[in-house]
Amino acid sequence: MNEIKWHVGRFSSLNLFDLYALLKLRQDVFVLEQRCLYPDMDNQDQEAVHVLAWREKHLLAYSRILGPGTRFHCPSIGRVIVESTERSAGLGSALMRESIRACRQHFPDQEIRLSAQRHLEAFYRELGFSVASKPYDEDGIAHIEMRLLSDHQGYMHPGL
Repeated sequence: MNEIKWHVGRFSSLNLFDLYALLKLRQDVFVLEQRCLYPDMDNQDQEAVHVLAWREKHLLAYSRILGPGTRFHCPSIGRVIVESTERSAGLGSALMRESIRACRQHFPDQEIRLSAQRHLEAFYRELGFSVASKPYDEDGIAHIEMRLLSDHQGYMHPGL
């Protein structure tokens, strides 16, 4: 099996092939698979940090990091996605560890927030996140806000 290669960078570091692949993956999973109609192209990609996992020319996983003041008061990780054929193989955890690393690099000493689908609470808890809100509806799917404290707030990296 070929090795996974990570690309972490700002919008300007993406080429057209990267951009098409990430938008297609987001559409395939969030819009078609989850049957969720929402404005995916929200004018936030241009200022975001993008995390992509590739095997050869095939995009397997992706997330987007938004800076403080964009969605939350602190940086946030969103659009977390793993292609359906790659789920249950640990790639989701690897993607989140890479996303946390990128968040810490671009926005040091800050907590990280995310809006998690409620059924994924245990997955994010295993990565050190804790629940920060009551359940709420987002685009017809139950979500909860979760947070990960910064290093200076006492967070210990679980295997990062």
